[in-house]
Amino acid sequence: MAEKPTYEALEKRIKELEKEASELKQAKAALKESEQKYQQLTESLLDTVYEFDREGRFTYVNEAGIRMFGYSKKETLNGLRVQDTMIEEVQDLSQGVIREIFKGNTTVGERTFLRKDGTQFIGQIHSGPVYEGNNIVGVRGVLRDITEHKMADDALHREKEKFRVLVEESPLGVLLIGDDGCYEYTNPKFIEIFGYALKDVPNGREWFRKVYPDQKYRKQVISTWISDLKKAKIGEARSRIFTAVCKDGSEKVINYRIVVMETGEQLVIYEDITEKNRLEAQLRQAHKMEAIGTLAGGIAHDFNNLLMGILGSTSLMLFNSKSNHPHYESLKNIEQLVQSGAKLTKQLLGFARGGKYEVKATDLNKLLEKTSEMFNRTSKDIRVHTKYQTDIWPVEVDQTQIEQVLLNIYVNAWQAMPNGGNLYLQSENVLLDEEHVRLLSLKSSKCVKLTIADTGVGMDKATVQRIFDPFFTTKERGRGTGLGLASAYGIIKNHDGIIDVFSQKGEGTTFSIYLPASDKRIIEEKERPSEVLKGVEMVLLVDDEDSIVDIGEEILHMMGYQVLKARSGKEAVELYQKNKAPIDIVVLDMIMPEMGGEETYDALKEIDPTVKVLLSSGYSIDGKAKDILEKGCDGFIQKPFTVEELSKKIREILDKK
Repeated sequence: MAEKPTYEALEKRIKELEKEASELKQAKAALKESEQKYQQLTESLLDTVYEFDREGRFTYVNEAGIRMFGYSKKETLNGLRVQDTMIEEVQDLSQGVIREIFKGNTTVGERTFLRKDGTQFIGQIHSGPVYEGNNIVGVRGVLRDITEHKMADDALHREKEKFRVLVEESPLGVLLIGDDGCYEYTNPKFIEIFGYALKDVPNGREWFRKVYPDQKYRKQVISTWISDLKKAKIGEARSRIFTAVCKDGSEKVINYRIVVMETGEQLVIYEDITEKNRLEAQLRQAHKMEAIGTLAGGIAHDFNNLLMGILGSTSLMLFNSKSNHPHYESLKNIEQLVQSGAKLTKQLLGFARGGKYEVKATDLNKLLEKTSEMFNRTSKDIRVHTKYQTDIWPVEVDQTQIEQVLLNIYVNAWQAMPNGGNLYLQSENVLLDEEHVRLLSLKSSKCVKLTIADTGVGMDKATVQRIFDPFFTTKERGRGTGLGLASAYGIIKNHDGIIDVFSQKGEGTTFSIYLPASDKRIIEEKERPSEVLKGVEMVLLVDDEDSIVDIGEEILHMMGYQVLKARSGKEAVELYQKNKAPIDIVVLDMIMPEMGGEETYDALKEIDPTVKVLLSSGYSIDGKAKDILEKGCDGFIQKPFTVEELSKKIREILDKK
């Protein structure tokens, strides 16, 4: 039988129970206080605090979460499945994440959630397991709405990307210089312009040393740079133009814009204006040549009329004189001198506006071959090397004038090689892109390019800049007029082409000529023998110069023709109206007062659409000769002309089927 507890033992046990009860009460109070603190803490948070069970149903969501999901205070998310608050695309992913948490892992991630009204927001979640003893019974986590942050971050990223693309793809070079003077960034265009990468020019010392090798010029650039930096305000762009030497040794004209930023860094923007300057210089040259050409053309026209009178009279006397006549040689000398004068006016007309006449589809290879053979016969100490394009495209040119251009360049090359040397001639078909067509001011992308290069003494920059100026020459007095290259420039320009030159002292000179290609077929012409061709037809001779009309009449009679004379366009139209049946051909001067050649031609065509007209002039102002020829005029002869040339032209037109 068990021994009954004593009173003392019972009293002791009661006290122990009372103590345990008191401790339990305190523990319950502490737990309640802790729960209250936890709830106050979670409810005071702006982020969502949530718990859900193994089935994924919410067992607790704080007030911030209820608001975040678009519910009212009276509503609750308890019992709602976690997947139902997410967009469909991330539901399966979330299931996998929940399984990981129930394995005892914590997770961090971003998901797109749905509010009660169907709108979306981006949330960042931190989740972990809830334990009861050693068992995981649920998931507890914090959800933060990062939509605005994400949008701002995306916007910043887009702005950064936009800035990157702008800078990386910029047509301008960009350099960022740190506040310590070190070069921190260069864009691709910077490298393209200068050839230097960041490793080549890590700081200002290396930059100025390499890009401005001339010490005097370098000091000037550095001085200007420092002065601008001292005066510059934050964000203000200061512009300067300097000539830089690139990595490959080439020189470029660069427009610099320096901007000092609040951080102390410097942003430098580089614009390569070398080509722009070249084009502006080319435009100035074109305007200058146009003005001089107008003046030169007028002089050449009057001079050719004068030469025509002299040459006509001389030709008549020679025709009626035998070779043993005492004045025969003197007359021949006069004829030769007139021909020399005519060559001079041809050079003047070369750069005068509208200075081309007999334009036809031409094989430039044959012109190169013909002119180089002529040149080589007189310059044995020059070795000519040729490289011709097979199947060269035709070009529409005045062959005589292009020959003149080529021979002028050959002569200049010969004079630049007093001890002999090499002359390289090349032809090639080229298809230029739109940028080149624009930069070279060409009318077509399909061109034939001629390159003439010599191994002569070369020219300095100042000479190159004036090489096409009329009357500019580096030759000693009596060895040149300074018209050769000026006329070459004008001739190529009048053919809608371009001529350019590159030269350096001691390294020879290269001329490049671009002429628009043509789709017309080249027709080979047989040359007539050099003799006076006669006829019996009737010619209407029209010219406002009395001396030319009188001499012309005698020459035509000498050739066997019947002649009617008119000293103005109006008189010519009246004569043709009365005598159109017997008149076989009209020799028409182009430049006449009151009623000019074009107006007279139009009136004659109205009277008789089949009228045959040979146009004659010492000058074609504003390209009118070409306009008349395009209207159907049968031919052109340039004053001064010989008896043989006139007879050949008249017969060509009259005998044409």
